[in-house]
Amino acid sequence: MVDIGVLAEYCINKPGVEETFPFDETTLVYKVMGKMFILIPTASEELRLNVKCDPEKALELRESYEAITPGFHMNKKHWNTIKPDGSLTDKMIFEMIDHSYDLVVKSLSRKLKDELNLLKR
Repeated sequence: MVDIGVLAEYCINKPGVEETFPFDETTLVYKVMGKMFILIPTASEELRLNVKCDPEKALELRESYEAITPGFHMNKKHWNTIKPDGSLTDKMIFEMIDHSYDLVVKSLSRKLKDELNLLKR
């Protein structure tokens, strides 16, 4: 089962990603080219993470898995909260993180996409 250290390492190693605490000292936020793609509240007793998700896919995931719910304190149409409680495989969790990252990258301006592509080289 993933832990916060594994999640942090996975996220920070993606191109163009920075680790920030923009809201408070307990909400870890990963941004790609300045845009959020994952939030991890570090003060809660149970690990949870918020990830962006295509709205239709978000509904499908919520209907299929109890550990996936509408994004807590987020736009519930575009964000899911994931509770890594063992009912989801690590592979599924990483795929949801990748999907979130890819959605944000897709929405970047051409200039930021060009800058990101330079970082990937």
